[in-house]
Amino acid sequence: MMGEKKDKPEKAFEDPEKQDKADKQKAEKEQKEKPKPKEEKRLLVLVRVLGADLDGEKSVGHAILDIKGVSHSFVKAICTAAKVDMNRKLGSFTEAEIAELEAAIKDPAKFGLPEWVMNRRRDVETGATMHMSGLDVDMAEKFDIQRMVDAKSYKGVRHMLGLPVRGQRTRASFRHNKAVGVVKKAIRMAQAGAGGAAATAAPAAKPDAKAGEKKK
Repeated sequence: MMGEKKDKPEKAFEDPEKQDKADKQKAEKEQKEKPKPKEEKRLLVLVRVLGADLDGEKSVGHAILDIKGVSHSFVKAICTAAKVDMNRKLGSFTEAEIAELEAAIKDPAKFGLPEWVMNRRRDVETGATMHMSGLDVDMAEKFDIQRMVDAKSYKGVRHMLGLPVRGQRTRASFRHNKAVGVVKKAIRMAQAGAGGAAATAAPAAKPDAKAGEKKK
């Protein structure tokens, strides 16, 4: 009849093992589709660059200034040539990025920087133009001074005597372990006082000797 409702067909019997497998697959699929939370990278507190321990919480532009031979202008030139963000924290750099930064500091010519940026132009021994950093700066300075001392040039003799080399005045500066000003005046006054006391004590003994001679 038209008004009668048809009964819904009963569901076929389902195997529980297949149902469990289907549920597991569905759960795995949903888990894969969910976006994974971003893992926070921890900043390194100390980063070693060219033999110097640098603060990893500082930006690159400020941190590498602690390396000897690296100045403000050199930092800007290196970061621009190597395409490094100066405001990025040094502790977030990977080992490969740190190695690339070290290579840029050691040999800036490979990154297209001009000669006037480098601190060692036309070396005396090799004639090459290079940039020195770290312990190399101290070693080069030591050898340069020793070369001038061996040649006995004006600057070499001044270095030997421990005197200023670049024309500074020496009347008030560079006075080491010497009495200056009021101290020197006090020493003179003490010496004058000691000399006056000795002079007054000597004549007092002479009348006694003459009196003894008269009595004889």
